[in-house]
Amino acid sequence: MAPADAYAGSLPITQLKMSESSNFAGGKVTYVDGHIANNGDKTIIDVRVQVGFLDFGNQLVQKETMPLALIRTREPYVDTEPVAADPIKPGDQRDFRLVLDQVARDWNGQYPEVRVIQVTGK
Repeated sequence: MAPADAYAGSLPITQLKMSESSNFAGGKVTYVDGHIANNGDKTIIDVRVQVGFLDFGNQLVQKETMPLALIRTREPYVDTEPVAADPIKPGDQRDFRLVLDQVARDWNGQYPEVRVIQVTGK
């Protein structure tokens, strides 16, 4: 996994939840939902995370790097937007969703690590 961004300590990620659904091609899509807070002094306009899945021997079997997508609405379905569309100001908190088209078959079923590896602020 890539090292955490220097500002990552000011962006705690909590309340992780996972779910799955079927996609149009008959495969599965895995969702990692969570909550992020900005405890620092910058307004955040982009966050890149790395998601790491372990196997039963606690070895990394999959890592994905992606932008954090903020949840804009939950009804009638969950809709997301980039952080830049609604920057996270100091003291703000947001819910997010990460979408994975595939998860390694030998994943141990535990929640993955979600690490903030790049932050763009102003």
